[in-house]
Amino acid sequence: MSHPLKGKAAVVTGGSRGIGRAVVERLARDGAEVVFSYARAADRAAEVTDAVAAAGGTAHAVPADFTDPRAAARLMERADGLLGGLDILVNNAAASFSPTPLADTEEDAFDAMLAVNLKAAFVTLRHAARTMRAGGRIVTISTLNTARPAPGIGPYVAGKGALEQLTGVAALELGGRGITVNTVSPGATDTDLLRSANPAAALERVPGLTPLGRLGEPADIADVVAFLAGPDGRWVTGQNLRVTGGLG
Repeated sequence: MSHPLKGKAAVVTGGSRGIGRAVVERLARDGAEVVFSYARAADRAAEVTDAVAAAGGTAHAVPADFTDPRAAARLMERADGLLGGLDILVNNAAASFSPTPLADTEEDAFDAMLAVNLKAAFVTLRHAARTMRAGGRIVTISTLNTARPAPGIGPYVAGKGALEQLTGVAALELGGRGITVNTVSPGATDTDLLRSANPAAALERVPGLTPLGRLGEPADIADVVAFLAGPDGRWVTGQNLRVTGGLG
């Protein structure tokens, strides 16, 4: 089996379920040692570390609730201690939410959403800008909804849209060290977050809107992240790859 990331040190935020879990498992399978964060579900995080170990890889679960303004910095400090350096950063963590019209959105809810989806990612990006080894890889997980907004998701797309811009700036600033920085924007991907934010009837209609005729799977996104994180992604930077099965 090929291990294109052997010897690489990776951090994945929000790695206990959904897309994040698939990314952790794929990077570890490719040879990286991975630190991933989780907010509350220690049992699910343990399932990930056990699955990675069973496949011959190494992953470390670190609790980090990004509604705490110091959590992202503590995560990166802990990752430094566990990994001894940083080659790959995947900003995946996202807050779950129930669609709410702007008129009914409380400021506290808006602030909490941006704390997870934007502020924490800024802190990890800043850490990477200061410490990532030359030739590193940064991947931000955004959403198709920044290009295709929908009612009720204002705070979510506000944070993700701003994160896309931060990612573009980082690509310009870090390219001189051979660090690539890209965004991956999934379409409708079958995760807990998707199902919590959409009624079942709406999700049943999505495959008919997609040329490939199905919802995405977390592994579909993880495979693209692995490409960007690996040696074959060396000439791709400053891009937003819309991984949607043709939706949108």
